[in-house]
Amino acid sequence: MTKRRVFYSFHYENDVMRVQQIRNIGVLEEYCLVTPNDWEEVRCKRDREIKDWIDSAMQYRSCVIVLIGEETAYQKWVNYEIKKAWIEGKPLLGIYINNLKCPRQGTCQKGENPFGRFMLENGFTLADMIPCYEPDSANAYQDIKKNLNVWIENAIENPKCDLTIIKSLKLKKDQNSRLPEIGQP
Repeated sequence: MTKRRVFYSFHYENDVMRVQQIRNIGVLEEYCLVTPNDWEEVRCKRDREIKDWIDSAMQYRSCVIVLIGEETAYQKWVNYEIKKAWIEGKPLLGIYINNLKCPRQGTCQKGENPFGRFMLENGFTLADMIPCYEPDSANAYQDIKKNLNVWIENAIENPKCDLTIIKSLKLKKDQNSRLPEIGQP
């Protein structure tokens, strides 16, 4: 099976140790997570510079995987990455990582589906279009390891993510929508 180049979107402060476990599974092409020092440097930049950094990191990736922890749905930059991927027609998928054990914090509560925060003009949300996987709570790591490639291929082949459909389903922009305020990419 082809090793895909993916972009991981996640809440750095809460979930970096859980994300590191997924990266170490080794079924994907090498993806270098940002180090704590690099993250501090990026975090201190202005919004435009952070967007440029994300845009560069997301370029040439075949899929965007949103790793969903307890507070992921509320993160400004995770929401920016989701919106950018959707607008560019990049395949998206979500994986709940709350049952992966962090050495410092253990497991966490299941977070809100971040795709549900994006309302489309047709009344649906991205949660209606984007698959989110919830690994077996008894052995989340093994479940992710066993299924990650399949989940990625399913997202890439997802007929709901066909670029012609994406272009016809624009994100709703009115003030009453649940679209997070993140600005245009």
